[in-house]
Amino acid sequence: MLLFLATLCVLTSCGGPNYWPTNGWRTSTPEEQGIDSQKLVAMLEEVNQRSYAVDSIMVVRNGHIMMDIYRFPFKPVSRHIVHSCAKSVISILIGIAIDRGEIEGVDQLMLDFFPETKVSNLDANKRAITIEDLLTMRTGLRCQDSYLYRWRGLDDMRRSEDWAKYVLDLPMSERPGTRFEYCNGSSHLLSTILYRATGQTALEYAHEHLFGPLAIQDVYWPASPEGITFGWGQLSMRTHDMAKIGYLYLNEGKWDGKQIVSSTWVQMSTRSHTAATLHDGYGYQWWVDSDGIYMALGYAGQYIFCLPDNDMVVVMTGTLHEDRFDVPARLLRQYILPAAASSKPLPANPDANKRLKQMAADLIKL
Repeated sequence: MLLFLATLCVLTSCGGPNYWPTNGWRTSTPEEQGIDSQKLVAMLEEVNQRSYAVDSIMVVRNGHIMMDIYRFPFKPVSRHIVHSCAKSVISILIGIAIDRGEIEGVDQLMLDFFPETKVSNLDANKRAITIEDLLTMRTGLRCQDSYLYRWRGLDDMRRSEDWAKYVLDLPMSERPGTRFEYCNGSSHLLSTILYRATGQTALEYAHEHLFGPLAIQDVYWPASPEGITFGWGQLSMRTHDMAKIGYLYLNEGKWDGKQIVSSTWVQMSTRSHTAATLHDGYGYQWWVDSDGIYMALGYAGQYIFCLPDNDMVVVMTGTLHEDRFDVPARLLRQYILPAAASSKPLPANPDANKRLKQMAADLIKL
């Protein structure tokens, strides 16, 4: 019996997935995974009727795709700019570097990585900024590069000769750790720190330690004039590969028998460390809601939703206008979550499944 149980654990990861989507996702009808497909039909009807610029919707439950919708000209093989979802990827890479001992930990000081840099506006507060302050966007730096400032600081950084130094030179508004203030420059400093700690750009490091093991190959992630991968955005990848990132976190950082990033890092990343603006809280470059849902989030409607209680990953991409930025989160809560009310298979619904397939075919031909 013990031998049988040990063998079963090898085959099923002791309660984990019984397969890994490294080389492709398995598919299923919604009802086979406890999803009411009629509610998904209703969601797509609203998307069409209100002309939401949602470019793709992918719903994964129990490791199986049950919805994979694309709006012309996008297809499953198309890359999409995921904007600030890149910040969550940077967070994963920082976690891997800490796991590997290349960075000491989140309490390490930011300026430890810039010993030769003459930093302007240097005071005790700036000297105290840690990696955790960068991750949680509580640096105290006067960034002024969120939507509240029309991204003025981000534009100024991109016009500067040295992006990292531009951020390091910013004046302080308050003590680090005081409050959340969205700052693209913080994320770019994390990418710079990763390069200085490992000798590899974030893109190179990801190919070796994250994208490679997950078989994510078709990506584009540009670099600053100094050769530092954009820490704050501009990453382009496929919807299926975005779902792999979510599925990795849903499985506590494990992938096909290998711990890609520690479960401790996953838990710390997706725990609210501070009150935030767009959602209930903010972790380590991940947005967090009080009901346990956490997400990577990007401008114009890019989302990787992770729903641990439902064993689900939901990915949406889009080109949504600012006044419709909340559409993906509302669709999730109004349609997808209620559709997943059962943890057991539901009776087959061939009519609704046929309607879903027809709507998907119509959207991709628009």
